[in-house]
Amino acid sequence: MVKQTKFFRKQADKAEQAAMRASDPDRAAGLRAVALAYRSQADVLKRKKKEKDKAR
Repeated sequence: MVKQTKFFRKQADKAEQAAMRASDPDRAAGLRAVALAYRSQADVLKRKKKEKDKAR
């Protein structure tokens, strides 16, 4: 099973690659926003895991 953080980062990379291939500027911007959202989610999960590990 893939860790959620890793999954979100892979999805962000895929969205970023799709944005580079998109010919429509609006669609490319939307895909970059999705990539940013995925990376932000991964960062939140990583931060929560660190806080949980410190509490132990």
